[in-house]
Amino acid sequence: MSFFISLLVDGQLAGAIYALIALAFVVVYKTSRMINFALGEWAMLGARLVATGLHATGLGLASALGLAGAGTVGVALGFNRLVLQRLVGRPLISVIMVTLGLGMVMRGATPLVLAGVPGTIALPIPADPISLYGVLVFPGKLAAAAIALLCAAAVGGFFRWSRTGLALRAIADDQQTAMAVGIDVDRHFGIAWALMAAISVLAGTLWTFVAGSGLGVVLVGLKVFPIVVVGGLDSIAGTIVAALAIGTLESLGAGYLDPVVGGFSGVSSYLVLIAMLCVRPYGLFGRADVERI
Repeated sequence: MSFFISLLVDGQLAGAIYALIALAFVVVYKTSRMINFALGEWAMLGARLVATGLHATGLGLASALGLAGAGTVGVALGFNRLVLQRLVGRPLISVIMVTLGLGMVMRGATPLVLAGVPGTIALPIPADPISLYGVLVFPGKLAAAAIALLCAAAVGGFFRWSRTGLALRAIADDQQTAMAVGIDVDRHFGIAWALMAAISVLAGTLWTFVAGSGLGVVLVGLKVFPIVVVGGLDSIAGTIVAALAIGTLESLGAGYLDPVVGGFSGVSSYLVLIAMLCVRPYGLFGRADVERI
């Protein structure tokens, strides 16, 4: 029983970080209906910039996060300004190919530009596990999960109660009407991409701290797409629920099925994705698009 509970707790903690990474996808899609396939690369860039601030310049953690945030937000704003705004009105495949190309460039250029800088990130959190009701829990994972869920709640509150969040939701519903009432669509697209970049910095930092550096930060981006589809592409609440569920499924699969069949935990999220597309294509909390023809 204790083994099952340990796997359950581990899955929930991993799912919380998945939720934060997936949130970076939802922020862009919720506003512009753009699909960002370079999500893992954005998280990798943010994490590597934080590591550079810590190891290469000797900054403290807060300063390194600020430097990484400024750099990543600058790249996102430049990408939005120079590339995405020129693709307005173009077919969706154009945006998809551009984000895929951007991901390849970031994946190849980041290790070259930041070569020689250690990719590890250490947070001021005790490393020794603690016992909670007989279950060993690492404080680092617990703190990372708590930070991730707090950030997810903050982003949800931003979209629900702030004027900028309301404007972003209005743009998502109808861009022409939003422009007619005076909302600057280009400016708010920039805000959405800047918010995505800031979330990616924090998500990449937490994932690197928990799981280590390297391409794992990039590959975790692939796990996000089943999560956002299962939860609902534009639903923050659905993303959190789906991330926690898939994190738990992966953990249980790794503990019970991988020793028998091998590899189940790696494909379990995609099996859930296929089942969800068959039963409810718009996700648990997503809304079906209804159009008058």
